[in-house]
Amino acid sequence: MRIRPKAEEGFDNNIFWVTMTDLMTGLVLVFIVLFFYTYLSSHYQKFQQEIAKENAAKAMQETLKEQNIEANIDPASGVVKISDLELFEVNSYKLSDKGKAYLDKFAPIYLNSIFSDEFLKDHVAKIIIQGHTDSQTFKGTYSEDEQYMKNMELSLNRAYEVANYMTNTPYNKANGNKLRKMIVVEGASFSDPVLVNGKEDYNKSRRVELKLIMKGQDEKSK
Repeated sequence: MRIRPKAEEGFDNNIFWVTMTDLMTGLVLVFIVLFFYTYLSSHYQKFQQEIAKENAAKAMQETLKEQNIEANIDPASGVVKISDLELFEVNSYKLSDKGKAYLDKFAPIYLNSIFSDEFLKDHVAKIIIQGHTDSQTFKGTYSEDEQYMKNMELSLNRAYEVANYMTNTPYNKANGNKLRKMIVVEGASFSDPVLVNGKEDYNKSRRVELKLIMKGQDEKSK
C-alpha cells in the first residue's frame, strides 16, 4: 500500500487558500490600475482646462488691447480685474456713463471668447462676478461688523450691476440659456485687499473680478 507524502497532503489541503490568494492579488492589481487611470484622467482634464483658460486669456487680452480697452487679466488663471474707477462714481453702485460705455465694449469680447471656444463652452461651470471694496470706513458711528457689512452690500450691488448690464450687451444670444446657468454674483467687502509694499492700495482694492470656475474645480483653489 502506497502512503501519500505529507507534503502532498498539505498541498491538497491548501488549494483553496492558494486560489483565494491569487484572486485577491488580481483584484488588488485591478484596483491599482483603475486608481492610476482615474488619477491620470483627472489630472489630464485639469491640464486641458488650464491650457484652455490660458489660451482664452491671451486671445482676450490681445483683442482688448487692439480695441484700447483697459483690463487686468491674469494670463494663467484667466481672472479679470476691473477698477471701480472704470465703472462707478465714488461710493455708488450705479454704473456711470463711462462704466456702461466700457462694458458695451468689454462684455461681448469677454463672453464671446468663452463661448467661441468649444472646450471652455462645455467645461466652464460658473462665471463668478465678484465685487470688492477697500477697507476705508463709511462716515458715521458704525461698529466694525456694520462697516464690513455696509461694504459687503456695496460690493454685492456693484457685482450685480455689472452682471445685469453684461447679460444685456450684444454678445451671441444663442448662448443666453447657458450663460444664465453659469453666472454667479458675489460680494467680498474688504476681505481681500490689494497690498503694495505691505500697505493697502485703495484704488486697486476697489474692483470687480470675473473668474471662470471649471467643472469639478474647487472654487477655493483659485
